[in-house]
Amino acid sequence: MQTHFSPEQLAQSGIQVADKILRACVHCGFCTATCPTYVLLGDELDSPRGRIYLIKDMLEGGKPASEEVATHVDRCLSCLSCMTTCPSGVHYMHLVDMARARIEETYKRPLADRLLRRALAEILPRPALFRWALRAARLARPLAKPVERLLPQRIRAMLDLVPAREERGSPNAQPQIIPAEGARRKRVALMVGCAQQVLAPSIDDAAIRLLTRHGCEVVVAQGAGCCGSLVHHLGMTEQSHAQARANVAAWSRQIEGAGLDAIVITASGCGTTVKDYGFMLRDDAAFAERAARVASLARDVTEFMAELGLKAAVPHAPLKLAYHSACSMEHGQKLHKPPRDLLAAAGFELREIPEGHLCCGSAGTYNMLQPELARGLLAQKAANIDSTGADAVATGNIGCIAQLAQGTARPVVHTVELLDWATGGPKPKALAGLARAAGPS
Repeated sequence: MQTHFSPEQLAQSGIQVADKILRACVHCGFCTATCPTYVLLGDELDSPRGRIYLIKDMLEGGKPASEEVATHVDRCLSCLSCMTTCPSGVHYMHLVDMARARIEETYKRPLADRLLRRALAEILPRPALFRWALRAARLARPLAKPVERLLPQRIRAMLDLVPAREERGSPNAQPQIIPAEGARRKRVALMVGCAQQVLAPSIDDAAIRLLTRHGCEVVVAQGAGCCGSLVHHLGMTEQSHAQARANVAAWSRQIEGAGLDAIVITASGCGTTVKDYGFMLRDDAAFAERAARVASLARDVTEFMAELGLKAAVPHAPLKLAYHSACSMEHGQKLHKPPRDLLAAAGFELREIPEGHLCCGSAGTYNMLQPELARGLLAQKAANIDSTGADAVATGNIGCIAQLAQGTARPVVHTVELLDWATGGPKPKALAGLARAAGPS
């Protein structure tokens, strides 16, 4: 694709990146076939190629974002399926993130939209505040039931996502060092993040048991928190970069102290962002080098366990699993084999989901901001899951777990909980009522 940036524009780091990405695009349109919003809507502007044209026009002209640009970029899930399909290596993720930042900077959204986005940005990354917000929502849900049809779609979508019961916080989320069982093989930091420790603390509990059982000393670092992806994908760059810097500083203290062999992450959406810290902070003289080092150590828990090697599985009843590969895992981190191979090695029978490359509609805050499109994607995904005849669904991202639980009656379980169970840990709570899941508990 030919570009027409001025020399003054090309002096800017961001425009240099955009120019390189845009020039890589050859207009082939392969991306349209795997873009969930294009599949749903059939509108060229809701395909990666169409969005690229809109972004190019906005950036080349130095224009503020228009309503048209905001509408079509907002509909993008950042599932990155287009990057897997693209034969030219177009780095769409960086381009659309840049567009979101420009929209946030130059486009004035309607008041209700601004308030909702700000509320999500302030509440979700703060576990204590998020917990209180969920309590308030649980109280409000019965009161809202009689007038549910009158509520805005976004409010209904948020209420639908509220778990029926509150999970007790885990002490493992607090800064600490948890020793390895037996001889220490590795020393790793575990990212406990933000929303996951409120919605499903059992995931990181399972990760800690799995890691320590395999000879890893686990560090929950003081000062580490939200990865920044939630606000990054809302275009709130200043806030996302501040969260990234806090994590880089916290993990760098460990790297420069007793050292780290890896930074292990159990939410694939977070992992995609942490692995991009080197790019995000490339122009920050104080953090660029450390951010690149942190990014190089980041590992999804299944990626790390595949490198470490899984202990012999504890016998359990046969369990058929539909494996849902989160977009951030499959397309963002290109991790196709590790989770599947580990689950198979642990004795589970895997069933591939038809059209598995298409997003479930979670995508961070997408299912709250674009509820109609998210429901359409969920309906497709749930039907495809149910067609497998599996007993349960395995996946590696908390957002997908919350989304899929709305669409299928099958239990949805994090991969690490299954691996923990298969190597001696407790049976995942989600499988408690499943007859096939009989085994050590």
